[in-house]
Amino acid sequence: MADLFDLQPQDDGPTPGTPRPLADRLRPRRLSEVIGQDHLLGPDGPIGAMLASGALSSMILWGPPGVGKTTIARLLADETKLHFEQISAIFTGVQDLRKVFEAAKLRRRQGRGTLLFVDEIHRFNKAQQDGFLPHMEDGTIVLVGATTENPSFELNAAVLSRAQVLTLHRLTLADLEMLAQRAEKELGRRLPLDGPAREALLEMADGDGRALLNLIEQVVSWNLKAPLDAKGLGARLRRRAANYDKSGDGHYNLISALHKSVRGSDPDAALYWFARMLEGGEDPRFLARRITRMAVEDIGLADPQAHRVSLDAWETYERLGSPEGELALAQAVIYLALAPKSNAGYAAYKAAREAARRTGSLAPPMHILNAPTRLMKEQGFGTGYQYDHDAEDAFSGQEYFPEGMKRGVYYVPVDRGFERDLRKRVDFFAGLRAKRQKG
Repeated sequence: MADLFDLQPQDDGPTPGTPRPLADRLRPRRLSEVIGQDHLLGPDGPIGAMLASGALSSMILWGPPGVGKTTIARLLADETKLHFEQISAIFTGVQDLRKVFEAAKLRRRQGRGTLLFVDEIHRFNKAQQDGFLPHMEDGTIVLVGATTENPSFELNAAVLSRAQVLTLHRLTLADLEMLAQRAEKELGRRLPLDGPAREALLEMADGDGRALLNLIEQVVSWNLKAPLDAKGLGARLRRRAANYDKSGDGHYNLISALHKSVRGSDPDAALYWFARMLEGGEDPRFLARRITRMAVEDIGLADPQAHRVSLDAWETYERLGSPEGELALAQAVIYLALAPKSNAGYAAYKAAREAARRTGSLAPPMHILNAPTRLMKEQGFGTGYQYDHDAEDAFSGQEYFPEGMKRGVYYVPVDRGFERDLRKRVDFFAGLRAKRQKG
């Protein structure tokens, strides 16, 4: 995947007079010119510290498109006098890798190191990733990998143990404004946009510097005589598609944001993340399943109606389809966000499962076992069982845990919503049980 100010291996350069894209003309020539990554490149950052000490180690640059991964790799090679070799995991096979490693070995024997930049490194399979290890260990290459996916999930543990993972940030609006000003200086003119239109243009780039420069080139090509407003800009340009991979980090990050916003009782934030996922092309059925999970996991018996609301919204979507059915899901999101929260049922379930794993062979007490045959009655099955409906308050207070097992307390309702009433019932029966068992 192309990156901000993407730098290809050196060649003879463009023919004099050949038009050059704005992104090519604005490539940083020094690391200090890279925008938005001071946390890595500054004196106190990991890359800044490496350069200051003169010891460059292998690294994985993790971040969204258009934030400078390729640029940083190339400039690192320049500043450390290493030969820069760039490959893409999409187009490079095993034979290509062997050639790269052999050339690096030859270069090393001649006294020069190699910085191997691997774009989309997460696309290499396990065997291909393992192929880097001996060459990293013996110093043949300094590996700089670039990925838009979470390295924890996509890269081998062996590679991660030999490389630092450095996270690049999405460019902020302030970063993009700085880049726009550089573009204006290079072009020798101001962008023909009023204030709101300029802000809209920056937002259209969605944190991607290369995307912004491409948008700026389009705006400049119109040769406008008067500044354009936001409405006029919107009519001429379409917002860049959001960075959202339904099987990658974007998917898991956004559903986590939605779930935690509902749990945090923030309906506005929850609706925003819900809408972001829909705009990214997420399957509404996945959202319906997750909304239902929120109801049983984070609301539970504090509002039993939340479960029903979620299922009804899911069924409504199945009957109406898109886009009308998505409104029912949105309303469920609002309801869940504003519902009283409790994970007491969820916690009780997990605690009971853990107790069951520890004591799974203990038999129920004899008095609650059925005795359908005379032999079983003679063996004492069911002896002493008290029929609760015959007892005072329809409550016998008998013990139902296995004999010899300490009584467990798993369900502890919170003092919110409907569980406030359930808590009163739990306390009532606990007191009554103690009284009956004592009697």
